[in-house]
Amino acid sequence: MILLILAMGAIVVAANIGVQFIIADGWLTWGAFSYPLAFLVTDVTNRLYGAEKARKVVLAGFAVGIGCSLIGSQIMGEFGPLVTLRIAIASGVAFLVAQLLDLAIFSALRERRWFVAPLTSSIIGSAVDTALFFTLAFASFVAFPAAWGDVSWAQEPTAVGPLWVGLALADWGVKLSVALLALVPFRVITVKFAQSVA
Repeated sequence: MILLILAMGAIVVAANIGVQFIIADGWLTWGAFSYPLAFLVTDVTNRLYGAEKARKVVLAGFAVGIGCSLIGSQIMGEFGPLVTLRIAIASGVAFLVAQLLDLAIFSALRERRWFVAPLTSSIIGSAVDTALFFTLAFASFVAFPAAWGDVSWAQEPTAVGPLWVGLALADWGVKLSVALLALVPFRVITVKFAQSVA
């Protein structure tokens, strides 16, 4: 169990560091590839130990995320703090809501074929995470004080609407890919665990 808490913490830290490194012509960051693994950790914990222990892993990840945001808010980048208050709020809300939703969906589907619960919960959780984070962090129609973070750059028009919508779609595409790929380690880990306790 402690290994799963440490894994969640490591993923949250890696995602918070990775988000500082922009790739794919500015459409993605490295954090987009590490963060979705949080859903894998939540699902593995839920399968092996149940929803209550999975909730503890999620809350540990949330606490680490808050710590990362506090540290990031003190580090000055080219345009101000690396983590603005608006992004910190968006990140925390999106993580907690999406992970707890993932946990609830997984629990509801746990008796179906082995891949149904992790795949469904990860896809829906990822969609909610992406929608919440990008909307709260960058949408101009969400009223936050300007001092909490300038989001004018995210309103630049693109083929799919404001830039933040395009960034959200790119991010969600990565999360979907990781959700599919994560079925392999999910199956391996849960089968090995079942064999070790048999």
